Amino acid sequence: MSWLGDDDEDSDFEEFDESSIRSRPNPKANRPRTKRRPAHEDAEIGRILGVDRGRYSVLIGEDRADERTVTSARARELRRTPIVTGDRVRVVGDTSGDEGTLSRIVGIVDRTSLLRRSADDTDQVERVIVANADQMLIVVAAADPEPRARLVDRYLVAALDAGIRPLLVVTKTDLADPSDFLSHFDGLDLTVFTSARGQMPVDEIGAALIGHSTVFVGHSGVGKSTLVNALVPGAGRATGHVNEVTGRGRHTSSSTVSLRYVADTGRGWVIDTPGVRSFGLGHVDRANILAAYTELAEIAEDCPRGCTHLPDAEDCALNLAAADGTLSEAGRARLESLQRLLETFGG
Repeated sequence: MSWLGDDDEDSDFEEFDESSIRSRPNPKANRPRTKRRPAHEDAEIGRILGVDRGRYSVLIGEDRADERTVTSARARELRRTPIVTGDRVRVVGDTSGDEGTLSRIVGIVDRTSLLRRSADDTDQVERVIVANADQMLIVVAAADPEPRARLVDRYLVAALDAGIRPLLVVTKTDLADPSDFLSHFDGLDLTVFTSARGQMPVDEIGAALIGHSTVFVGHSGVGKSTLVNALVPGAGRATGHVNEVTGRGRHTSSSTVSLRYVADTGRGWVIDTPGVRSFGLGHVDRANILAAYTELAEIAEDCPRGCTHLPDAEDCALNLAAADGTLSEAGRARLESLQRLLETFGG
């Protein structure tokens, strides 16, 4: 039933059509919020070289004729996402690199690796250090300060957990013989370089950097910044000294930066990090450490569920293989290396 009479026409009420209603303009002239984000199809891909007070140095057009470094800020939607040195990012806005310009980071390209640390072994919250590195060069001094095998073990665990190949350089070998210290790492697939005053193996280490992105880590005062300056002339990384009373080095490199290594035979990336005295492993998955020892991981498939693979583990297939001679001498050395790394989780 309609309240219109038989002689009424719809056209008489066209002036009241909803589509003709005039709405008041938005006084703030802002558009409604939406969860849809622009595709940014025009975004350029760049490499994060460093960060300083919320501003990122980004290399765009890497190895092209138009290569340049731009300054960027992160987009609002990325404010809770860590962006670190080594990241590959999508950049929009003014990417000319001219002085005074500012571009915007709107996305992160999928990472190939992520080196992390936690505050301590009970802290599950990770601190992202560097992204997309495929090598880690651990720098340790033979003396002054004394080498800390346990700290090196923690670096190794973090590298293996991230799927990064570890390398080791021992500096100041003119002050002490590092043989006993290096024996601690027997059985581990680890390339070792030694360096002394006036005998720094720059070419040998440089050859290992070509074609790779290598993160340098080490305790303060071990000569890491000196090594970086020798490999990358003009890097200008600050160097310090060791306190004669405490035996501790002073933090000199305060930020993480990517530096290009250039040689006649090729190029690579050096990622220098601030010196650290501790390296928490609360975020690490022990299974990743075992997976790095391929032949041992296959034997460990016969271990009982929840096996720690430590020397006192009951019915551990690895310990049984070592006892009955199934493992070769080299295999037993690698098992000792694995167990030592697994023990770092205990302290």
